[in-house]
Amino acid sequence: MNRLSKFGLVVVGLFVLMAVFAPLIATHDVGETDLLNRYAAPSAAHWLGTDATGRDVFSRVIYGARISLRVGLVVVFVSTFIGTIIGALAGYYGGWIDRIVNGYLFNVFLAFPGLLLAIAMVAFLGAGLNKLILALCIIGWVGYARVIRGQVLKVREYDFVQAARALGASDMRILFVHILPNAIQPLIVQASLGMAGAVLAEATLSFLGLGVPPPAPSWGVMLEEARDLSTLQAAPHALLVPGIAIALSVLAFNFIGDGLREYLDPRQRSR
Repeated sequence: MNRLSKFGLVVVGLFVLMAVFAPLIATHDVGETDLLNRYAAPSAAHWLGTDATGRDVFSRVIYGARISLRVGLVVVFVSTFIGTIIGALAGYYGGWIDRIVNGYLFNVFLAFPGLLLAIAMVAFLGAGLNKLILALCIIGWVGYARVIRGQVLKVREYDFVQAARALGASDMRILFVHILPNAIQPLIVQASLGMAGAVLAEATLSFLGLGVPPPAPSWGVMLEEARDLSTLQAAPHALLVPGIAIALSVLAFNFIGDGLREYLDPRQRSR
């Protein structure tokens, strides 16, 4: 893997440690307010300063990693599972199943921008972490289904698949034992990039007031609370710290995805 991929692994590892050991790392209660210390500058008492109600920015960023990674992991796992099943069945059987999935379902979901569709789903379901995850899963499976469908269409014509069919193997055995293990590599890359997309979507929807409701320590909520121009001038740390956390996490997952694509593709690895 290249240097950027290793950098991404290090950053993601740090965020995972922050999320797992948040109660031990955080220096303050994330809900503890101190109106006398609103927008305090970074100091020994508050390493990254305080926000509009005197809450510790460092502690809130630490707990924000827990929310972002939870959303990313659940959305990617559920979307990958659903997308793999639907895409594999459509690619293997073809016919009317593929016409319905590829001709109708994919086009319906891809006819709208992903963020716009996510906003509509969250507005319909209501705000909340679990509803946000459900909305992102509903719209997120399509990308995985398209990837796995294309791979299954290619792998099902290989000689070892034809040999298994000639020996009388069942369709499910051919699909899940012979085809999917040889078609899963692009899905791994897609999942890594999907983590970046899920983290960014959670922050965006929370910033718009459609995701995790305040006073939850979400990075998007922190950005929304500090978005005024006066805040940027008086206490830039309240805006820059969660923004940098979002940028680093998204970049790290993208770097990992690019590294996995290079590692799993022999042609790129040879270069």
